Amino acid sequence: MSLRLRLLLALVGLVAVGLLVADGATYVSLQSFLLQRVDQQLEAAPLPMVRALKNSNSGLPGNVPTVSPDEQAVLPPGTYGSVLDASGQLLASTAVSYGGSPPPVPALPADLVQTATSDGGQATITAPASGHSSLHFRVFATQRVLVDQSGAVYTLVVAIPLTEVTQTLQRLLLVEGIVTLTVLIGLGLLAWWIVRREMRPLDDMAVTAGAIAAGDLTRRVERADSRTEVGRLGLALNAMLGQIEEALTKSRNSENALRRFLAQASHELRTPLSSVRGYAELFRRGAKERPEDLALAMRRIEQEATRMGVLVEELLLLARLDEDRALDREPVDLTRLAADAVADAKIVAPGRDVTLEQTGPVVVSGDESRLRQVATNLVMNALRHAGDAARVEVRTSVADGCAVLEVSDDGIGMSSDVAARVFEPFYRSSETRDHGEATAGLGLSIVAAIAEAHGGRVDLQTAPGQGARFRVRLPLAAGPGQAAAPAGSDGESCAANGAPAS
Repeated sequence: MSLRLRLLLALVGLVAVGLLVADGATYVSLQSFLLQRVDQQLEAAPLPMVRALKNSNSGLPGNVPTVSPDEQAVLPPGTYGSVLDASGQLLASTAVSYGGSPPPVPALPADLVQTATSDGGQATITAPASGHSSLHFRVFATQRVLVDQSGAVYTLVVAIPLTEVTQTLQRLLLVEGIVTLTVLIGLGLLAWWIVRREMRPLDDMAVTAGAIAAGDLTRRVERADSRTEVGRLGLALNAMLGQIEEALTKSRNSENALRRFLAQASHELRTPLSSVRGYAELFRRGAKERPEDLALAMRRIEQEATRMGVLVEELLLLARLDEDRALDREPVDLTRLAADAVADAKIVAPGRDVTLEQTGPVVVSGDESRLRQVATNLVMNALRHAGDAARVEVRTSVADGCAVLEVSDDGIGMSSDVAARVFEPFYRSSETRDHGEATAGLGLSIVAAIAEAHGGRVDLQTAPGQGARFRVRLPLAAGPGQAAAPAGSDGESCAANGAPAS
C-alpha cells in the first residue's frame, strides 16, 4: 500500500470516527430532550385524563377531583389512561383517538402499582405497545389524584405514545447518515487532491533518483523549499547528490590520471630498458672480445640502470605522498637547506651565477630529507632549463605568517600554457627540451607533492623571455614550548595565499 493511500485512509478514518462520535452525541442529546418534553406532558396530563375518563362513562372509583377549564388541556392523539386498584386490577380505561380506528394500548407491567408506591406515589417508565414491537409508550403512574375516604389506594396511569419521538430520531439518523457519508466522500476527494499535491515533490525525488540510478548525475530535485519538511529533504538530497557527483568526478579524474601516469611511466622505463637490452645483445654478439666495445656496453648498461633506479625512486616517492603517509616532523631551517642547495649547484655548475639571499633562520616543521629535495629540485630545474647564461637567485623569508622559499632566474621563461602544466608528472614541453638536458619530468611534480604534504603550496610566476620564479610557502614551526602547527590549521592559510601562476 502506497504512502499516499495510507495517509488518505488514516485521515478519512479519523474524520469518520469523529463524525460518528458527534452523531451519537447528537442522537443521545436529542433523544433525552424529546423524552424530557414527553415527561413534561405526562406530568400535566393526569387531570385532563380524569376528565377524559369521566366523559367516557368508565365509572371512576373514589372521589373525582374537579377539573377546572385551565386543566382541560388537549391530550396528544393515542394517549391512554386507566385506573388500577392496589392489587393492579384494571378498574377503568380510555384511549384518546379523536376519531378513526382505536389506537394501540400499552402493555403495562404487573408491578406498576408497587413501583409507583415505592417511588413515593409516582413513577415514570417506558413500556411497549401491546401487540406492536416497534411502538413504545412513555407511562406515568400517580397515586395522588384519585382519593377515597375509605383509604383505598387507586393508581391513575397516563401513557403517551412515542411515535413522534421515534419518527424524529429516525429522521435524525437518516440526516446524520447522509451528511456523514457526504462529508466523508467530499473530504476524501479533497484530501486525495491535497495529499497528491503535497506528495508531488516526493514523486519528483523518485524520478530524480531513478534518473541518477540510470547514470545522469547532473539531475537535481527542483522546487526544493526549506520552509517545508519535504523541501528540506529535497535540499539535503541535492547536497548529497552534489557530493556524490563531485566524488565520482574526482574518482574518474583520479582514474584517468592514474592511467596517464602508468602509460607515461611505462614509456619512460621503456627507453632505458631498450638500451640495456641492446647493449646486452651487443655483449652477447662478441663485444666481450673487443675491450673498447665491452667498456662502452658496461658503462651504458650501468648508466641506464642508474637512470631507471632514479625514476623508480621518484615514482615511489610520488606514490607515498599521494597516499597521505605521515611524514617525519621536526624543526627544519629552510635557510640552511637553501644554502646547501646553492653550494651543490656551484659544484655541479661552477661557471653559473647562483646566489643566496636570506635574513636569518626560517624554521618549519617537516621532513628534512623531503624539504631538502624541494630546494635541490628547484635549483637544478633552474640550472637545466633557464639557459646557460641565466642567473639563479635563491631567497628565504617569512611573509604573512608563512615560511617562503623562492628560486628565480632571468632566463627564457615559459608560456602560460606550459606554466599551467609544469607540475604534472612526466610533463616536458618542447621549450624545456630545447634548452636543457632531457629528464623524466618528475622533479616539479615531487616539489608540489612535498609542499602539499607539508600543508603548503608552490606557485610559479613566469612569462616568455622574463625568467621564472618558483615560490614555496610552508607553515612556520611553533614557538618554543609549543607544538608544531598541523597542516590543517596554519597550513590552510599558507596553502591558500600563494601567488597564482601566470
